[in-house]
Amino acid sequence: MTKSLWTLALVASLAGFAQAQIRTPQASPSATVSQDVGLGKVTIDYSRPALKGRKMFGDQVPYGKVWRTGANMATKLTLDADMTIGGKTVPAGSYALLTIPGESEWTIIINKTAQAFGGFTYKEAEDFMRFTVKAEKLATPAEFFTIEFTDFTPTATDVVLSWENAQVKFRIKTDPDAAIMAQIQAETAKPDAKPGVFSAAANYYYDTNRDLKQAREWADKVVAADQKYWTYFLRGKIAAKQGDCKTAKADAEAGLILAQKAGDDAYIKNHKGVLAMCK
Repeated sequence: MTKSLWTLALVASLAGFAQAQIRTPQASPSATVSQDVGLGKVTIDYSRPALKGRKMFGDQVPYGKVWRTGANMATKLTLDADMTIGGKTVPAGSYALLTIPGESEWTIIINKTAQAFGGFTYKEAEDFMRFTVKAEKLATPAEFFTIEFTDFTPTATDVVLSWENAQVKFRIKTDPDAAIMAQIQAETAKPDAKPGVFSAAANYYYDTNRDLKQAREWADKVVAADQKYWTYFLRGKIAAKQGDCKTAKADAEAGLILAQKAGDDAYIKNHKGVLAMCK
């Protein structure tokens, strides 16, 4: 066989080998979890190694050393808005989420180098922040490393890391009030502002115990534009909080009839609640 023919045969053989690769499940499957927090979102991309009968913490994953917090690439934490973590404001962006496991506490590391291969290229100089959290014991061992969001509210959530018999968590929170107030000021000032804008603004003022007189003015505009059981409830609850039970009772009675006709149990209860406030 000539050299050129031998080369062609080798190339063909290699091409056939490449096409014949066998796919199997990943040993440490990749996963993505996300949670809306305030006006932003928290996203975590990580890999999920399994125990497979091995001892991890204090052995395969040594205590006191930087861990990639999963497998393969370092776990990536992405914030699409500024958030508070460990008492410090973390600007929107992507970061590596690394840890230093310990028997009684872990160090959480937020590192500026988001695209890091494991902990092998980790540089402490690139840390944005570090803080420690208490390590808890799991009653039932976790076979796969797991990251999840728990105990969330509209403006905060816990990030929980669990594996083997260990679990740690830290809180991420945000305060969107300034941004919401800026939106309210801008949107309600528009000459073509829709009832939905006034409704959202009035509800926010009511929920955050702000100027009820202003909230009532917006609610009046909402009811004037559309007399529905939900618009009556908006003004009724604000009026009741103001101590204007005449308006509150009238709105609650009108809204209750409409809610009963619609079969909306939630609003039936809401209107009865306003009536109870004004006994």
